[in-house]
Amino acid sequence: MPEFQRVQYAFSAHVRDPQVHARPADVEDRRMAIYRNLFYNNIQNFLAGGFPVLRKLYSDADWHRMARDFFAHHKSHTPYFLEISQEFLKYLQEERVHQPEDPPFLTELAHYEWVELALSVSDEEPDWETIDPDGDLLEGRPALSPLAWLLSYQYPVHKIGPNFRPETPGEQPTYLLVYRDRQDKLGFMEVNPVTARLLALLDESAQRTGRELLNQIADELKHPQPEQVIQGGAQTLKQLHQIGVVLGTRRS
Repeated sequence: MPEFQRVQYAFSAHVRDPQVHARPADVEDRRMAIYRNLFYNNIQNFLAGGFPVLRKLYSDADWHRMARDFFAHHKSHTPYFLEISQEFLKYLQEERVHQPEDPPFLTELAHYEWVELALSVSDEEPDWETIDPDGDLLEGRPALSPLAWLLSYQYPVHKIGPNFRPETPGEQPTYLLVYRDRQDKLGFMEVNPVTARLLALLDESAQRTGRELLNQIADELKHPQPEQVIQGGAQTLKQLHQIGVVLGTRRS
């Protein structure tokens, strides 16, 4: 390795983990401290801003220990600040060794908090040329917004905070709908299992009508009066259309 690269690696290794890697001998510690603090504080502040609820659940010492471990050991694959949250989530899911201070819902809460940033900066856009915004949602093929994400968690992550830290998963999954409307405002909504199933089918079955999807749900529920399911589902589709989750129907 050329000498200049050895110097770069030694410099960056110390900045990442000064407790393990000594500073380069020819750099004054006062000057080196500027870089140590600048780099770490930038990353730590971004994590604290991107995961505000998670930050409140940790003591200062425990939080900085986790942030420092991420900074020292995770090999990020992006140079962009907006993707630091995604890299931190990957660290939590794949690399972090569970610590006594880590709550059992750590990765689920982190994912839920990451979604807000990810959806707010997503560059996906509906293809409005293929959508009739006033189409019949029952007889037509409802078009789900690409900016509507259905999430499923074992823990009620949207309720977690310093005063509510569940130790065990809920008896039933928590289904959350997160979406970005046409004014680029984010919305969050807890949905029941039937609505969650409808949203999943809308995503999976783009060529089927709303009535066909609701009939399938009625069959899965073994409901004695399928028309009740269809009527309730039609109302749900209307509500989803009003908030911009369902955009209309697909044009032929």
